[in-house]
Amino acid sequence: MSKQIRNISDAASRAAVRVKEVVCRTPLVRSTTFSDATGADVYLKLENQQHTGSFKLRGAANCLMTLSREQRDKGCVAASSGNHGAAVAYAMRKLETEGVIFVPEQTSSAKVDAIRGYGGDVRFFGTDGLDTEQHAREFAATNGMYYLSPYNDAEVIAGQGTCGIEIAGQLSDVDAAFIAVGGGGLISGVGSVLKSHNPDVRLFACQPEASAVMAKSIKAGRILDLPSDPTLSDGTAGGIESGSITFALCRELVDEFVLVSEQQIAAAMRQYIDAEQHPIEGAAGVAVAALLSRHDAVKGRKIVVIICGGNISEESLKSIL
Repeated sequence: MSKQIRNISDAASRAAVRVKEVVCRTPLVRSTTFSDATGADVYLKLENQQHTGSFKLRGAANCLMTLSREQRDKGCVAASSGNHGAAVAYAMRKLETEGVIFVPEQTSSAKVDAIRGYGGDVRFFGTDGLDTEQHAREFAATNGMYYLSPYNDAEVIAGQGTCGIEIAGQLSDVDAAFIAVGGGGLISGVGSVLKSHNPDVRLFACQPEASAVMAKSIKAGRILDLPSDPTLSDGTAGGIESGSITFALCRELVDEFVLVSEQQIAAAMRQYIDAEQHPIEGAAGVAVAALLSRHDAVKGRKIVVIICGGNISEESLKSIL
């Protein structure tokens, strides 16, 4: 195990103490439905019940809380497909910090409304998440503000790792985890913590076939500049920033990438909503779909599926039901 992974795990432990007044400890519940469907002992980590409806608050809060007062006073800039933006807006309000949040033009209305509801100054730019990120970085540099990356930041990754700290405390003998991957911040943080606790934990990185940039980049050995097709998993869609620290982390941490179709994602979301009686967004559906598609690999094992978010627009919900 590399020094970087151990460092992230240690940083996540510190972050858990730092952010406890801003984030909530989310439930880890056993699912009878998915345990029966897979022959495994399946637990759901309900990050859709986090403040702002996704895990993203963990990383945003931790990063902001590590900045100096002078840095926060200059303001922050974020780029987001929605959930990171809502998290940054929420955390900035809590920490009395001003900022701007850029989103791609096709971002769902539900997520835009959520960002604005937390007081965020929303501005639209680009049609791909990577383009939006690059524009936000340039805007931050021009205006002397701090750019708060959704994934390419060690403190953001450590913040996401607090989810892993909770999982390790709630289920110490977990055998495998299914985690949706876009830029790779969540699996980098959680994976570093879980592998530090038990190197034999198997990590399944879950992506939609329509936007599998990380999986294809890992296979190629370098970060690729690839287009993304439309997907229910808008939270994981888009490119990866050049030089992102998550690339090397995913290459070391991920045991298997699982790619799923839009039909599999929709079916998994329907099954989840019917069984668990609360909505999830497409990115969470990706992790559930990946579990169902790889049930043969986890039979008889103790599994965690991170339900990474629950922010779904009415239009998207209607499209799958």
